[in-house]
Amino acid sequence: MARGPREKPKRLAEKLRTIRERLGLSQSELLKRLGAEGRMAYHRISEFESGKGEPSLIVLLEYARLAGVSTDVLIDDERDLPERLTAGRRR
Repeated sequence: MARGPREKPKRLAEKLRTIRERLGLSQSELLKRLGAEGRMAYHRISEFESGKGEPSLIVLLEYARLAGVSTDVLIDDERDLPERLTAGRRR
């Protein structure tokens, strides 16, 4: 039986864009803060924020750590980002 496209959170793109904007980062600055400069091009951030692409689980975890939230907040459409993000540090 053929499988269709993988199900994904409807609000993920919006949340990822909100994280970058609330932290006051450009897409290239965000890429650096995620520690993903050598692994992907900065235009991938745009794809994530527009819903045209999805980050890997590792990159999603890095977003969560950077924003100081759990990955549950990012992937659960029923949960909102906190008003203030704590801008956690990369480990």
